[in-house]
This record gives sequence, structure tokens and C-alpha cells, in this order.
Amino acid sequence: MLILNKNLRSQLRKPIGDLYSSLDDVEDFLKSKYPDELLITVGDVTTQKLQKAGLIPHLGIIDNIVERKPASYDVVYDNVTLNVKNPPGVITDELQETIKKAFQLVKSGFRVLILVDGEEDLAALPCILMAPSGSLVLYGQPGEGLVVCEVDKVINKVKKFKDKLEER
Repeated sequence: MLILNKNLRSQLRKPIGDLYSSLDDVEDFLKSKYPDELLITVGDVTTQKLQKAGLIPHLGIIDNIVERKPASYDVVYDNVTLNVKNPPGVITDELQETIKKAFQLVKSGFRVLILVDGEEDLAALPCILMAPSGSLVLYGQPGEGLVVCEVDKVINKVKKFKDKLEER
């Protein structure tokens, strides 16, 4: 299990990738990559907005919570759904194993939705570390917009950050 201690939280408030104020600002770029490159979303709003734009994530990770309140809509698409528990502020071994399994399913041609009981906020980190080269990981930056992480460009930054997490 990896634990985000309090002094690292401020570092995670900065986007890991490129920040866009809305999906409209990056939609053409995403469509130019899709479906050839894997599209991975973390968060209910991000997953739902991409789905509405016709960009169905190969892997979506949600917790049915938006800004600490139950989501007011369902994310539903033709997928394999995996369930996992993951408390706030940590990346459990179970979450990492579930993401690994999801990538194996995606490689076999399935779309996968991981439904987290707890919090999915830190799931972008293991996704970036496990995603194939060329993949895109997207997540919401509360109050600011959408972060697009081109895995090949951010992987070294994420590896360094992961090394700072407390391991148990």
C-alpha cells in the first residue's frame, strides 16, 4: 500500500500533465489519437464527459462521488466492470492489481470500468505507471479543468513522485 502523506498533498494539487479549461479545448487532439491510443479516465465527471463526446474510455475509473457528494448520473457503457476498495489518500495493493488486470482485459479487446468503493483520486498514478506507451490518462482538476497526461511525457515525473509515497 502506498500512502500520500500530508506534505506531498500540495505537490499533487499541481497538474501532472497539461491542464485545459474544458474538454472543448482538447477534444480535437483527443479525437486525433482515439481509438488508436488508449484513453484512460480517472473520475466520474471526466469519464462521463468523454463518454458524452463519443470518446469512450478504454479504461475508466470512478467512485460515484463528485466533489464529496454522490454523483447525480450514472456512467454506463458496454464494458467489463471491476470492483475494488480503496480508502482516501492511499493506493492499495488491491487497486494496483485491479488496474493491472484491467489493462490485460483492455489488451484483449474489452473496455473496462473500475468502480471504486472509497476514493479513486490517486488512481491516475498507477495508471500512468502501467499504461502502454502512447496512452493518454485524463483526470479532472477541481475548479480548473481537465488534465491530459501523455504517458510518455510524464512517466519519469510520476516515478519520482511514487518514490516519495510512504510504503506499507
